[in-house]
Amino acid sequence: MKKRLFLLEDDLSLINGLTFALKKQGYEVTVARTTREAVALWEKETYDLAVLDVSLPDGSGFDFCKKLRETSKIPVLFLTAADEETDIVMGLDIGGDDYMTKPFKLAIFLSRINALLRRSDNFSAADTELASNDICVQLLKGEVYKKGQLLDLTASEYKLLCLFLENPDCVLSAEQILGKLWDCNESYIDNNSLTVYIRRLRMKIEDDPGEPKRIVTVRGMGYKWSAAEDNR
Repeated sequence: MKKRLFLLEDDLSLINGLTFALKKQGYEVTVARTTREAVALWEKETYDLAVLDVSLPDGSGFDFCKKLRETSKIPVLFLTAADEETDIVMGLDIGGDDYMTKPFKLAIFLSRINALLRRSDNFSAADTELASNDICVQLLKGEVYKKGQLLDLTASEYKLLCLFLENPDCVLSAEQILGKLWDCNESYIDNNSLTVYIRRLRMKIEDDPGEPKRIVTVRGMGYKWSAAEDNR
């Protein structure tokens, strides 16, 4: 079955080029040029991946992504002329999976699309639940619970937590974590950004964030999810 892609972009020349290339790769493509049109089309079909331009005539791709994330966990790739670090981090925080700045090479764009779809397929094939140390992730619902209480995590925090739970008691270097979760230019999503994400996630899942027992720092090596409490 062909993968269905959703493209939200207002530049007609870019639409024509991307649509031609994606269809040549065997994908089905639905195109919207405004957020209003995107909302109407989104409700009619289901899709496997969304490519969203950030600056649109009647709004922002960020706003549409927030609406999309209310009902869907599909991969989202942002396209934009802006390369500010704050824009990139915000895009990832609200649910984006990758970020490309214009102009970009078509071959790299197609490579990113293929990688995101492979990662999504692997994730869908995983177990429906991850649980450790009183933390439970319901993968089909995209919900996280601590001792039965629903937690409010950003998309980036959610993906980071899932990565840790999938690799209990394994030390993950910063480079490994960044490489698995984000394909963006490392000059924007770097070790400092990861430190911020780790701290924010600890604030939500640790009993005492100042003395973390779940996400443990391994000095000089990285971080690991400690499953020691599960074995008590």
